[in-house]
Amino acid sequence: MRIQSFRAALAGLLFLLGLPAGLAAQVDTGRIEGRVVDAGTGAALVGARVVVQGSELAAVSGVDGRFTLSRVPTASQSVVVTMTGYAPRTLTGVQVSAADIVRLEVKLAALEYALEGLTVTAGAARGTVSRALEQQRAAVGVVNTVGAEQIARGPDSDAAQVVQRVSGVTVQDGRYVFVRGLGERYSTTALNGARLPSPEPDRRVVPLDLFPAGILDGIAVAKTFTPDLPGDFSGAQVDLRTRSFPTRRTLSVSLSGGINDAATFRGVLAAPATGTEWLAFAGSERALPAPLAGGADLNDFAGISEALRSFRNAWSAKEATGRPNGSLSASLGGQGEVLGRPLGYIAALSYSASQEVRRGEERALAALGGAAGGTRPYNAFTGSTGRTSVLWGGVLNLSAQLGEGARVSFNNTYDRTSDNEANRLTGTLEEFGVPVDVTRLSFVERSIYSTQLRGSHVFGDRHKLDWSGALSGVERDEPDRSDLAYAREIDPRTGEPRELAWFGNRSRSATRTFSDLSEQARTGEVNYTFQLDRGEIPGSIRVGAMYRNVERDSDARAYDLLNRGLTDEQRTLPAEEIFGGAFFDPGDPKVTLRQNINGGFYTASEKLAAGYAIVEYPLSSRLRLVGGARVEWDRIAVDAVGVNGGRPRSALLENTDLLPALALNWDPAGNQRVRLSATRTLSRPEYRELSEVTYFDVLGVLTYGNPGLQRALIRNYDLRWELYPSDNEMLSVAVFAKDFDRPLERILVQTTGASAVSFVNAEGAFNYGVELEARKGLGTLAGFLRPIALFANVSLIRSEITVGNRGIASITNDRRPMAGQAPYVVNTGLTYAGDSGRTAAVLYNVVGKRIAEVGTGGLPDTYELPRRILDLSLRLPLPGGGATLKLDAKNLLDSPYELRQGTVTRHRYTAGRTFSLGVSLRR
Repeated sequence: MRIQSFRAALAGLLFLLGLPAGLAAQVDTGRIEGRVVDAGTGAALVGARVVVQGSELAAVSGVDGRFTLSRVPTASQSVVVTMTGYAPRTLTGVQVSAADIVRLEVKLAALEYALEGLTVTAGAARGTVSRALEQQRAAVGVVNTVGAEQIARGPDSDAAQVVQRVSGVTVQDGRYVFVRGLGERYSTTALNGARLPSPEPDRRVVPLDLFPAGILDGIAVAKTFTPDLPGDFSGAQVDLRTRSFPTRRTLSVSLSGGINDAATFRGVLAAPATGTEWLAFAGSERALPAPLAGGADLNDFAGISEALRSFRNAWSAKEATGRPNGSLSASLGGQGEVLGRPLGYIAALSYSASQEVRRGEERALAALGGAAGGTRPYNAFTGSTGRTSVLWGGVLNLSAQLGEGARVSFNNTYDRTSDNEANRLTGTLEEFGVPVDVTRLSFVERSIYSTQLRGSHVFGDRHKLDWSGALSGVERDEPDRSDLAYAREIDPRTGEPRELAWFGNRSRSATRTFSDLSEQARTGEVNYTFQLDRGEIPGSIRVGAMYRNVERDSDARAYDLLNRGLTDEQRTLPAEEIFGGAFFDPGDPKVTLRQNINGGFYTASEKLAAGYAIVEYPLSSRLRLVGGARVEWDRIAVDAVGVNGGRPRSALLENTDLLPALALNWDPAGNQRVRLSATRTLSRPEYRELSEVTYFDVLGVLTYGNPGLQRALIRNYDLRWELYPSDNEMLSVAVFAKDFDRPLERILVQTTGASAVSFVNAEGAFNYGVELEARKGLGTLAGFLRPIALFANVSLIRSEITVGNRGIASITNDRRPMAGQAPYVVNTGLTYAGDSGRTAAVLYNVVGKRIAEVGTGGLPDTYELPRRILDLSLRLPLPGGGATLKLDAKNLLDSPYELRQGTVTRHRYTAGRTFSLGVSLRR
């Protein structure tokens, strides 16, 4: 599937790059293209009549508000736009030439706000910052958007970095989204409106670092539920929108290179690479060895010897010189005609490779001790990590206008990433009383694809039908991870430390792990809208249905290599000599092999059927009621088998839920909006959380699921006031609250032996906060400040969870903030946009300390401390036009990442500052 998806994406891109220039309309006269939208809401207007004054040239706006006027005489023209219920608008001074296409965006004011027709002078199309604010203002619920212009002006290279600029959004581990202090399980991710599956084995969250910023047209974060959205989100739905086609043929190319001041041209750890890993495809040498895949007998020395010899002999990290970072992107798009019908197209491809490090890395566990019952470090280690990362992706989108009332779109996206990582730490294992040197080599590859076919049809003045079908899938492979431990044991005869030697008498001192996951989702959806006849005040009824089928397979297995007869001197040899084959003789084996319990197999399936109805009813010219409900039937089935086989253990969760939503939108003035809403949503367990089969999680803790888990219900309340002084300015104040019934919680279970992790439904939780957001141009202060704008968003959040289950849980505090919830989030910055095309942005982000791991056994909670991020971006047009110089600087403060439990530093490192210089060309 991986190779076929890659070939299909590459073939599609090459096809579009080879489209003949003649596809774009070439006529002697000029052409006018544009879009008609509602001035109050920003929504596309269908059926608006567009006429070139003094001629018979006319067009009607289609389902997305677009229109095209062909064969327009090359001169200064006036364009008149009319539509029932709206004030007519005349645009004068429209300069038409044969050399270029004129692009317009026309805003029509509803008659209740307009007393007469408007005459304006035509200008450039609105920028995407304005468009983003229009979409935010037009939304029924609370929505925050980041547009293409903001993405282009900033230094962010993937969707995870972009979305953290949104109010109330934090990103954990550089990829997982937390919104309004809620954990990752409370957010969903969509691509062009279609739900995406997750490539993570133990969670359903989608890591946003999978999506290059270069293929995105924008990101919308919906924070309030409406019945046309999935019911299993309460934090937010993050909708990634890929690039849409331009109205004229456009080719753009961008190239950049850069350095990390902690890695580039400096000594770094590196893991051996094989095959085509520069394309994020693991080499064949990393595959699960054939003898193990075929079920080699690990109780027979011959079978063990064959399996041992089949492992890739790579265990040690090597010292290397850090390489520069680099990226390349290209896109081709435009609009032409096929069989007499308009066809829009866009193909884009983005590739980047980077060198990353964790310098001065510290790791430790915490134990009770120290003064006044405090904490002390336990098993403390220091070292560093080197990582080579590759990220690439592409889009291939086509859109055809089948008539004035019909449009069909075909959208395709494929993204792929890999991390080749080497980690080496030295410290003391206190339970054994010996210094230890541990090394881990890992290669993780992830991919995601989505294919969507969408249609939109308008019938008469009142009826609109939208439909879509989507196929999406993910894969995550971690082939051939190696974990190695060497120890400096104490000589019992002399009491002195011995030479560093393989710690081979202990389990997991030499382990090879193989894991892979794949998931496919098929979704179909249909929506019907009926425009209510309320005279000059529009209203509507929307109904729809959706069905989604998800299938997931996960396989993880690990193998321990153990010392069976090596001498103390032989154990001091390098790992590549110990495991090179000399000690694998089946007649006299010195090393043996055993399957580790860290693993298992599970399959999961989910079937979801949903229907909804929404009524938007104007109570007056300024007050609108939005009400409706969604019904969801969901069935999750999980079958799991441990590494030792046996009968599958099954879990089944099936529910039918009614999810109502009610909202009032009030416009106290033409540039203000007040939103009030109350909704009910839910949260379902992850697939693996329902299975009793034990496994080791990513932290190495024994974990098992709970088939008795129930879905949680959440009541959500939102109040928000918005002010839009101009197209590019806004101010908002919002308060929100969420009341959880039986929220899902990860707990530490009290057992007679070592503690284990499981999952329960807590008694309840409450989350509330305030969000402030502002975007203001500084031109009102002084004329020379007109190109400068200030933006800021601040979120203040509180939460409390009552865990309960004191009979099995050993959590220190059962009334505490929810895990992952930060008390504050701050995003702020300055942007500059000069008339000559010069732009600049200074961006600052900080997140308050939040619980990363719940404290147990009397130990305090582990907190992730605030990390202050400062980024800078410059864009300078080069002489001759069409080319732009790009300069980006990221993480200028190099604030450390730090986890702290009491007085113990659990994990700490710095990642270095990155600088890049590039050029982009647009034709």
